[in-house]
Amino acid sequence: MARLPRLTVAGYPHHVIQRGNDRQAIVRDDADRERLLALWQAHAQTFQVAIHAYVIMDNHFHLLVTPETDGGLPQMMQAVGRAYVRYFNLRHGRTGTLWEGRYRSNLIESERYLLACMVYMDLNPVRAGMVQQPADFKWSSHRHCIGQASDKWVTPHALFWGLGNTPFAREAAYAELVQTGLDAATKARLTQSALSGWALGSVDFVGELQQATTRRLVPGKAGRPFKKPLD
Repeated sequence: MARLPRLTVAGYPHHVIQRGNDRQAIVRDDADRERLLALWQAHAQTFQVAIHAYVIMDNHFHLLVTPETDGGLPQMMQAVGRAYVRYFNLRHGRTGTLWEGRYRSNLIESERYLLACMVYMDLNPVRAGMVQQPADFKWSSHRHCIGQASDKWVTPHALFWGLGNTPFAREAAYAELVQTGLDAATKARLTQSALSGWALGSVDFVGELQQATTRRLVPGKAGRPFKKPLD
């Protein structure tokens, strides 16, 4: 079965995952991480993509973004991917591919899943056993969101602004969300939807989104189509 084309729609948040080929490391030290951050910053501005959250793990990364144009996200990811691979291969004396095929992404319903997706991303290093607390991990947007660092190129989503009337109130409210964590079902939905490319949200959200694209947004029914018997 031919794989579905990747879906990007301007104005909607997208959860993006990019993995290293054969689970290999995509960063080997802090210089690599800094270069990846710099490329995101530069190309997000060029292609008009708002980055709301990020996390750089050893062999993959996550982004939560909203593109201003339908082509902005794939153009940004292509530009970052090519530039980073050239840098990484030259610096580490290697050749060949770095990424596990094309990046994975899906659209998410803001009201239901945007803040949950941010929490999910911030807790990735904790789940992986890399740190005890999300704030102990330098290579995510978590410390920016709780006021312990400043990533000026990170664009807060309107729902994040809605957490409080002052920066301190927003930061405290978000920190509490992260400490509360997510239930297993929500974590599973966020992971599976990003890897599969299916839209994540309510029936009404998917129906509204379907008006903007001819691409199928949810899995079809399993099995072969029913055939009417011949007379």
